[in-house]
Amino acid sequence: MKALISVSDKTGIVEFAQALHALGVQLLSTGGTAKLLAGVGLPVTEVAEVTQFPEMLDGRVKTLHPMVHGGLLARRDLPEHMAALKEHGIETIDLLVVNLYPFEATVAKAGCTLADAIENIDIGGPAMVRSAAKNWKDVGVLTAADQYEAVLAELKANGKLSDKLRFALSVAAFNRIAQYDGAISDYLSSVKFEDEKLSEEYVPERALFGGQSNGHFIKVQDLRYGENSHQQAAWYRDLYPAPGSLATGVQLQGKELSYNNIADADAAWECVKSFDTPACVIVKHANPCGVAVGANAFEAYSKAFQTDPTSAFGGIIAFNRPVDKAAAEAVSKQFVEVLMAPEFSAEALEIFKAKVNVRLMKIALPAGGATDWDNGRNAIESKRIGSGLLLQTSDNHELKLADLKVVTVKQPTPEELNDLLFAWNVAKFVKSNAIVFCKNGMTMGVGAGQMSRLDSARIASIKAEAAKLSLQNTVVASDAFFPFRDGLDVVVDAGATCVAQPGGSMRDQEVIDAANERGVAMVFTGVRHFRH
Repeated sequence: MKALISVSDKTGIVEFAQALHALGVQLLSTGGTAKLLAGVGLPVTEVAEVTQFPEMLDGRVKTLHPMVHGGLLARRDLPEHMAALKEHGIETIDLLVVNLYPFEATVAKAGCTLADAIENIDIGGPAMVRSAAKNWKDVGVLTAADQYEAVLAELKANGKLSDKLRFALSVAAFNRIAQYDGAISDYLSSVKFEDEKLSEEYVPERALFGGQSNGHFIKVQDLRYGENSHQQAAWYRDLYPAPGSLATGVQLQGKELSYNNIADADAAWECVKSFDTPACVIVKHANPCGVAVGANAFEAYSKAFQTDPTSAFGGIIAFNRPVDKAAAEAVSKQFVEVLMAPEFSAEALEIFKAKVNVRLMKIALPAGGATDWDNGRNAIESKRIGSGLLLQTSDNHELKLADLKVVTVKQPTPEELNDLLFAWNVAKFVKSNAIVFCKNGMTMGVGAGQMSRLDSARIASIKAEAAKLSLQNTVVASDAFFPFRDGLDVVVDAGATCVAQPGGSMRDQEVIDAANERGVAMVFTGVRHFRH
């Protein structure tokens, strides 16, 4: 058996090559990899000795040769293939170990020049990988260090690789090539080429949205069905999921997550991790139905649950603090589909053992915290439409106290300003049209997803009444401006004393006059938060 090894990332390669040598595998290698292996005493033949052609063009050409590709592509079951190899003195290659030039890492660096990006486009590596992967029945192809262990295990046990493993390695190889080529296409499609600036030091300006989008995702699991039982579904994650995102979570117990569970869980998790203080978010059908902050997880949950106990039944609950015994005991009294937190105490896990169907998910919070909007959040989000795709930057805007512009005679109190920031943050995660009443770090009524902002305001009031919560002296956040004064009148009639809205309507002055007439404070945020 002969193995050709040519790797850019040399993690674990010496140990792997040593294990292959111990199994009697002949080693063939290139350039720096050959020097590394020879340096630890391994008998290794350089590719140039086999091809009788030196590496040239700064290493751009070294494996693009029939002596290499013939050995990878020849079918051992076809006599004419084997005869052709014999005629030209080509030996078979049974194992190919290649990982590619670090193109993705290179272009991710600040100040990456176009020349450096181009030079890190691998040519010979992908060509060999494709050849070996195509001929998977005869050749095993490894493209990542985490494959070494499984390959060695089979070689030690059977002296060869099984068809199943070779095919799996082939699929992984073609996936890697697709990812690699996609990254190159994404980069080059985004470059704003300026001929007059072209030089070795040229760092091109890049468009946020390139000429082609090549998304690549890895399947996490198949799902029982989609939004409805007649729909099929699966869950995929980014190749490199952001730390602190839902895709990095670990399910500790409970039934398999459903399509709707995952969608709602993402909404709850994204909302709860946007708070610095202990917080709890309860989501039902993609909308927060209760959000609160408190001194601890238990207090935050108790307040969030009060907002809308009816909707909370069968909801998704997320905490941004560990769930301890007190919080677990409180949550266990209601029917919950999914419970997420960065950690669960031993007592909490014991409590939920009796609730075998409850899905517990442990998700580490991103290191940057709630105020770091680039940490653990998607930079770009997408939506499929008929034969197309909509892309946009994610709504990661963080409203600060200094951003608020008071437009009324009455000034908000410090307590109202704090609640306005809380309400505004919640409104960002509520489907439009969104109206959110809050008081003392707790949602008091949430109106979501209505065609009319008036209806959203009325629904929020109805829900507060059903939960026996008073809306007197509350603050209100509206995700978009009030086009007429009627929306303002509805929330003031319900008991609101302070309102936050983006502003920007042709009738802003009419609404400001109405606020002054009603004796309430109003601030403009200067930004809206439509969520469809």
